[in-house]
Amino acid sequence: MSMTMEILTHDALAPFRHGFFTRKGGASSGIFTGLNCGHGSSDQREAVAINRERVADVLGVAPRALVGVHQVHSAEVVTVASAGQPRSRADGLVTAEPGLALTVLTADCQPVLFADAKAGVIGAAHAGWRGTLAGVLEATLDAMEALGARRGDISAVVGPTISQRAYEVGPEFLDEFLAEDPDYSRFFAPGAGDRLLFDLPAFGLHRLRTAGVEQAEWTRHCTYADPDHFFSYRRSVHRHEADYGRLISAIRI
Repeated sequence: MSMTMEILTHDALAPFRHGFFTRKGGASSGIFTGLNCGHGSSDQREAVAINRERVADVLGVAPRALVGVHQVHSAEVVTVASAGQPRSRADGLVTAEPGLALTVLTADCQPVLFADAKAGVIGAAHAGWRGTLAGVLEATLDAMEALGARRGDISAVVGPTISQRAYEVGPEFLDEFLAEDPDYSRFFAPGAGDRLLFDLPAFGLHRLRTAGVEQAEWTRHCTYADPDHFFSYRRSVHRHEADYGRLISAIRI
């Protein structure tokens, strides 16, 4: 198994060590081949532990300092003070503590990393359609501000996520968005029959920019379209696979 890891970084998050890790360079095999970092998957626990050790090594932290949450597609955000605190049911994390790496796991949903270099405050969010609509990105910004960050100084980067041409949804999905704001129709394009194509990263960037983040970017990688580099829940369903790997995205002070 190749040890060569591929890590996507973005200048907007400098000088913090961070990465949107691809599936390359891990110890897992079969449908999980590569760097599956999801404890919640049916992959071998030892393989996931090795993969997480490699991620920790790249970030220069101990494996226990890779802090995550029990992701539930909510707008809940937790402020992390130490590596030992219990895992919360939440979808965002913020900290001002050096040596902690905030992590989210994704397989089509948006991983979003946040940084305020002036204040020394970072954040991470797991932002699928439900969490983004519920306000997880804004809640992460609020929690960063509570630690001394300033919205105008925060940069946010959306990592590999499912792109519009791969994200087919039904009319009831559209209705949920239009109930929130009729203007959200612009994030949908016509698909086959009554199907629609939803632009999750454009929606995420819109929410970030509307919330006052001037530097909000997407890395422009589609998880669904690139099986060599990314895990994808939707692709696993289309291939009738029993499970799917989880990509890790992380940032540390």
